[in-house]
Amino acid sequence: MESVNQNALSEAIGYRFRDPEIVRQAMSHASGTEHRLHSNERLEFLGDAILGMVVCEYIYRSFPGILEGEMTKIKSMVVSRQVCAEVAEELGLKSHLSLGKGMSARSEVPSSVGAAAFEAIIGAIYIDGGLEAVSGFILSRLESRIHQAEESGHHENFKSVLQQHVQRVFGVTPVYSILDEQGPDHAKCFEVAVEIDGNRYESCWGSSKKRAEQEAALIALIALGCAERGDDGRVVIRSGG
Repeated sequence: MESVNQNALSEAIGYRFRDPEIVRQAMSHASGTEHRLHSNERLEFLGDAILGMVVCEYIYRSFPGILEGEMTKIKSMVVSRQVCAEVAEELGLKSHLSLGKGMSARSEVPSSVGAAAFEAIIGAIYIDGGLEAVSGFILSRLESRIHQAEESGHHENFKSVLQQHVQRVFGVTPVYSILDEQGPDHAKCFEVAVEIDGNRYESCWGSSKKRAEQEAALIALIALGCAERGDDGRVVIRSGG
């Protein structure tokens, strides 16, 4: 990679590499290398693991009142190919990539290539500058998204959606039951299940009765075919639900 491009990349991502070779490898797509070992795929592999670790630690430290299931949902909404592709677009990473003729001839480079480059850059920063440097880079791009993901889990009123559907289809009202509660008074967790027309659906835990009931309602909505949760953790309410 030419020095001018390296300088431009460093400016774009807010990190200046000490090792120019690691930059070259991070920006080398497999289509533009003689051997895949010289591409960014190994750094992408490393970066994927580091990205997950940094985000998980941040979630753990930032939200001490939420349970493992909720932590997993937040992570899945943030550590996804879609989000990595979005960040790569924000940083303009695709314009810095070394691509083969077939790939560079395309009118638009696939978003998956940008997502892979973002993870490769993460791996490269870790190798070049260590954990503190890469954590700062990751959180500078994802911290706000993590908090948005945490907040979005409570914006959809799944209980309301479920009640409307159940009353319309079954002519009854969902009944929520607390099956168990654990923990000290100041930090109790609750297990809740919802029953509809004599059928009890899978129970779940929440860090409050309200959160547990919302999650139980979502489980019922999914079981009834009224909602689905994507690989990225986002919930989609189906029309008519």
